[in-house]
Amino acid sequence: MRIAAGVDVGSTQTKAVLVGANGDGVNVLSRSLIDTGANVRRAAEKAFDECCQAAGISQSDVGFVVGTGYGRYNISFGHTQMTEISCHARGAHFLCPGTRTVIDMGGQDAKAIGVGPSGEVLDFVMNDKCAAGTGRFLANAAEVMGLGLDDIGPLSLRATRPVKIATVCTVFVESDILSYLSQGKRPEDIMEGVHLAIAKRTLSLARRVNIEPLITMTGGVARNIGMVRALETVLGQKIVVTPDAQFMGAVGAALFSLEKLGESFESGVWRDHAVSSGN
Repeated sequence: MRIAAGVDVGSTQTKAVLVGANGDGVNVLSRSLIDTGANVRRAAEKAFDECCQAAGISQSDVGFVVGTGYGRYNISFGHTQMTEISCHARGAHFLCPGTRTVIDMGGQDAKAIGVGPSGEVLDFVMNDKCAAGTGRFLANAAEVMGLGLDDIGPLSLRATRPVKIATVCTVFVESDILSYLSQGKRPEDIMEGVHLAIAKRTLSLARRVNIEPLITMTGGVARNIGMVRALETVLGQKIVVTPDAQFMGAVGAALFSLEKLGESFESGVWRDHAVSSGN
């Protein structure tokens, strides 16, 4: 079996995925997720080490490593780097065949990606100038409400009269929320208003890449059931969220890594590596 890895160093969390290829096809072997913290290089090393341990292999068994995410150039053991745009598209195509639009919502940015029939990127747009419409925005809203980040999604599902949030700026959303609280608005209606405000901003972003079904959501915010419902409401169609949504960038990086390993294998480079490493 040929084994390759993808390591996605995000602003808040770092993910690693191992994939293996044999006569039966390509399979995900293991995953790991840790907080990125201040030491980006160390986070990548730890995520990769935990992923190898979970698969029951040594790091020397991994033939190729591709890094992605904002910290991809700080992965000391990586062989090459790929943009998160390409990796999310490739990962979504692998786990959700038929994907034509990817909505990726992470801790600090949001992206909409048009995907071709082979998983290639046709077009993309991203919101990377501020934290509006991202996980950071949701975290700020949760903090103002005195709620845990994992609680706001389920809470928003109980809304009956969602409020209208005038801004999706993380600086000013606090005043909007405090104003509604002083008016006696219910927490669930406020949080649903927050989710809908982000969803509408995301819709505006996604329209610039010509939204087509099947729509797949990736990134850490995909774990928020309230955000998924809000997006489905404004889009007017269902969104696919896989259990590996948060790992999608790392999955895509691992698949690219496997391709690179295959190229090296065919040219004899991998065989030379295997002999020198004792594999």
